[in-house]
Amino acid sequence: MEVNNVGEINWNYLERMDADSFRHLMELYGQDVWNLAFTITKKHDLADDVSQDVFLKVYHSIHTFRGKSSIKTWLLSITRNMSINHLRSAFLRRVTLMDRVTVEGDTSSAEKEAMENQFTHEIWTVVLKLPLKLREVLILHAKFDLNTKEIADVLQLPEGTVKSRLSRARQKMNTYWKGSAQYD
Repeated sequence: MEVNNVGEINWNYLERMDADSFRHLMELYGQDVWNLAFTITKKHDLADDVSQDVFLKVYHSIHTFRGKSSIKTWLLSITRNMSINHLRSAFLRRVTLMDRVTVEGDTSSAEKEAMENQFTHEIWTVVLKLPLKLREVLILHAKFDLNTKEIADVLQLPEGTVKSRLSRARQKMNTYWKGSAQYD
């Protein structure tokens, strides 16, 4: 593992993954990997499975990372591909166990927190209703703060296509909010 003078791992030349660098990689990007997997699959348990599979693949194939993109872009690309593969699997097409199970506690919350939670829930409900190709560019841009070139690398698409999809995703979100009471 090559480390620079500020303690950062130089991922470009990592030929094998040791325990420290693997732990560091998971700490840095684990939540991003899970979030993208959930955004694509819309299922908590499936996002858990995808995340685990992504990091297992990275552990065994770190030598294939050549540094042409950032490690984050490489991880998100693997995550996207594995998420789509999980959705295409025969098991998931035949069996749907349960969508979301929520457990509500007896604790009361402040009105403001409840309103913010409701607003956030409404936003995510709309985002998750977008078609996958629009949803993924919007999430990669807004949540993961990737630019259009990085999104194009992750999705293996031309930058123009990414810009077009991002614009259409924003238009669909605006259309929803203009038609809702919250917009006023």
